[in-house]
Amino acid sequence: MTMQASEAPPDPAGAAATQLSATRGGERQGPIERIALALFIGVPFLALVAAVPVAWGRGLGWRDLAITTVMYFLTCHGVTVGFHRYFTHGAFKANRPLRIALAVAGSLAVEGPLVRWVADHRRHHRFSDKEGDPHSPWRFGETVPALVKGLWWAHTGWMFDQEQTPQLKYAPDLVRDPAMRRISRLFWLWTALSLLVPPLVGGLLSLSWEGALTAFFWGSLVRIALLHHVTWSINSICHAIGSRPFRSRDRSGNVWWLAVLSCGESWHNLHHADPTSARHGVLRGQLDSSARLIRWFERAGWVHDVRWPDPERIAARRAA
Repeated sequence: MTMQASEAPPDPAGAAATQLSATRGGERQGPIERIALALFIGVPFLALVAAVPVAWGRGLGWRDLAITTVMYFLTCHGVTVGFHRYFTHGAFKANRPLRIALAVAGSLAVEGPLVRWVADHRRHHRFSDKEGDPHSPWRFGETVPALVKGLWWAHTGWMFDQEQTPQLKYAPDLVRDPAMRRISRLFWLWTALSLLVPPLVGGLLSLSWEGALTAFFWGSLVRIALLHHVTWSINSICHAIGSRPFRSRDRSGNVWWLAVLSCGESWHNLHHADPTSARHGVLRGQLDSSARLIRWFERAGWVHDVRWPDPERIAARRAA
């Protein structure tokens, strides 16, 4: 199943073959494929985990950890609640101040301007794991070399592609909103703030340049890098492995060990089975902090018309 970068739908015969392959979802991966996936997934995270105890007390302390954690989950929820569930899929309606706050919070994640992010993601859903998907890990085929190349493409490579998603076609609502256009065009400002707030807080709390420097390293650089790789893992890992309790037209899977760091986004199979749902972790024990935050916004009266999944809606999407 080799994919080309095109928005034209495949021919009927090709579509049927692609649909059959996508429905299987790579459940019968061999040992070599599993080893390749394990190395791609595990090495970067193990390197980060190993760095923390080495650096503890020598450039990393509780102050830096607190700044990094607060900034991480603030910007992560800006992407998951704001960019993704609200702006891309319309899982709820928000009042104007919250709408602007979500746009800014998501921009602080430094994952690209709002309008481009939304346009790319809507295109991804239209062609998920098929020809035209901007970041499918199955783009180059299903052999081990093709899968490794596809995982890299889905993780980061697609962002360097010259092809650009037409924003007016995929995000006309945001293009025509002056406030959202302005926030999107000020991406350089949100990037600067995202980098400068941690060292400013660290310097003020420690009253030292050293405190500002360590906060910049952990709260700015490491935090942004970690959030980027977690977000990109939804594109790559969650379309290569994971459980699939719900019917979807692609290979999206639930990856439980990414749930906390992804703020609930790694319950990806349900999301692709029901894209407008405000909650992705719908089964018992599935942590979804983004859904919890939306619930708090609803109780505060800041959002309304939330598309919560009910038992019938969940049952209707269950896989056989």
